[in-house]
Amino acid sequence: MPTKIEWTDETWNPVTGCTKVSAGCKYCYAERLWPKVEGARMAKVSTPDSETGRYVARPFTDVRCHHERLDAPLHWRKPRRVFVNSMSDLFHEDVPDEFIDKVFAAMALCSRTNEYQNRYCHQFQILTKRPARMLTYLSLEDRQDYIASEAAHIAGSPCATGWLEDRPWPLPNVWLGVSVEDQATADERIPLLLKTPAAIRFVSYEPALGQVDFTAIRYRDDDCDCRWNALTAEHWIDNSTSADCYVNANDGVTKLDWIIAGGESGPHARPAHPDWFCSVRDQCKAAGVPFFFKQWGEWVSVSEVAGPGVHHYFEDGATVRRVGKKLAGRLLDGVEYSEYPA
Repeated sequence: MPTKIEWTDETWNPVTGCTKVSAGCKYCYAERLWPKVEGARMAKVSTPDSETGRYVARPFTDVRCHHERLDAPLHWRKPRRVFVNSMSDLFHEDVPDEFIDKVFAAMALCSRTNEYQNRYCHQFQILTKRPARMLTYLSLEDRQDYIASEAAHIAGSPCATGWLEDRPWPLPNVWLGVSVEDQATADERIPLLLKTPAAIRFVSYEPALGQVDFTAIRYRDDDCDCRWNALTAEHWIDNSTSADCYVNANDGVTKLDWIIAGGESGPHARPAHPDWFCSVRDQCKAAGVPFFFKQWGEWVSVSEVAGPGVHHYFEDGATVRRVGKKLAGRLLDGVEYSEYPA
């Protein structure tokens, strides 16, 4: 369905429902919007409550796969960017591998304009907070074969299997990303993303709950503490001055292709320090990585938007004001950043 999410054109939810895994999930926007987005028909169980006789809303923690939605993108004629599972996480532990195969098969069928499909290419954007499972899933040697076999059922033609077996891998129209909220989650999730086969790798730094240095992501490699400049592909062993411990960007090490940043919205939104966003913008600029500033959220820097509102003071004296998402806008130092990977 069309969406107000600034960095995409459409949302597609073959899976709905999720469970919390970190502090960024505490005031989950998807959980907050669940009753409205899903509507009465999908949010109700199939039978009424035995005591009250009324239908009970299905909890957001009830993860469900919707087979009837798999072919939806195949009917969209106009090319678009599609956010996959805005109301869930495709790599949630309750989503079977077999269903993920079906989702990838549908995306693969939309991988380019061609005579077989007579359809247009869509770019699919997948975000997860479970990159370990994503890495395991996409690293399986036969994964492309499993996905190709599912394509015949979705396309309604046995020819689709053979056609997809010849497509590039990883799928060129599928962008894989992780959500992070602070340095700890960035250190945990980004190295796994960088090891995952993908055409485009990106990070959604939202809601921002702490500063993140993307140029020095900490990770563990065998018995060594390492750092990875996720924006340039350089990495090195921490606290070492030996030249042998430095690996440059030409050694097959991957990097991020896109950064999205934003503050938290909603009634319980936590404020973000203005310097957190400016730092990430500057890191991206120095590395030549596209940067997309999605929103301030409920709180905005007092230097950005004038007017009344409750103030929040950080220890260094920086001040933000609560004005609401709409008034806060998405200008950073007076500039709108809406960059995308090529």
